[in-house]
Amino acid sequence: MREPGGAAMIEAIKIWNEPNNLSHWDFEMDPGWKDFSKMTILAAKAMREAAPHVPLVLGGISPIDPHFVLLMQAEGVLDHVDVVAIHGFPLDWNHWKLEEWPAKIKEIQKVTNLPIWITEVGASSFGSEEVQTLGLERTTELLRGRADRIFWYSLLDLPPSWPATTRHKEVEGSSYYRHFYMGLIRADGTPKPAFERFNPELGLCQWFHFEDPRLDEAVGWMKQLGIRKLRTGISWADWHRPNAIEWFDRQMAALQDFDVTVTLCFTPPSRGKRACHTSPPLVPAEFAEFAVQVLKRYAPKRR
Repeated sequence: MREPGGAAMIEAIKIWNEPNNLSHWDFEMDPGWKDFSKMTILAAKAMREAAPHVPLVLGGISPIDPHFVLLMQAEGVLDHVDVVAIHGFPLDWNHWKLEEWPAKIKEIQKVTNLPIWITEVGASSFGSEEVQTLGLERTTELLRGRADRIFWYSLLDLPPSWPATTRHKEVEGSSYYRHFYMGLIRADGTPKPAFERFNPELGLCQWFHFEDPRLDEAVGWMKQLGIRKLRTGISWADWHRPNAIEWFDRQMAALQDFDVTVTLCFTPPSRGKRACHTSPPLVPAEFAEFAVQVLKRYAPKRR
């Protein structure tokens, strides 16, 4: 029997998204990530009690930084999670080459014995769809067998009229606009050449906006691709919107045929030290309460 509002099979919970990236966590307001560490430990303890069978993943670090992992170990965070996740985009945003992927994984393996998941990797078609296809093929060659989970980012291009979730928006120049071309499917709903070259042994990462009209379309494309593993998010900020439960019930029900890694992140403006999704929360325990609500509503009691 499914849980209330029941739905997708939650395979894992990912705590935050890119916590060492200023676009997703304001570490200028949280020097040393003390607030982040406290929030994460409280949430992990609460989720472990509520659903001990669900693996907990430390939010995909970007940049890939072993010093951040060592800091998380020193703060006790790694004692409460099962996996460390990393993100990499060497063809678009990172200052290292595509061929360095194996070395980047080894950098993290040297500082932790926890499994490493690659929860976002991708290549945009901003400059060329051929470059995206080559990036997909070479990335697949380099990463298969090197991590238990690999999620390609992403399925759908971002519609040009929508905002990308970054801190400085258009001020970032071409770095900002690359966010709009990461999909295998163009914003007009037509597949790119990379779509035909995608290996479904990889999972997909697809973020859905609140009340996203592309949800059913995305499910259809993923089934056509033969996708089994999916990473998406449930925004803490959106959880505070009117009709939030109705939307997330619909989202998770639509994803019921996939094994889903759910990322929990983004501070509600009313609950942060400042009114921004990147802000440390005023009360770290409130994130834990949100996380437990998600688990109780959408995670089956046993795998």
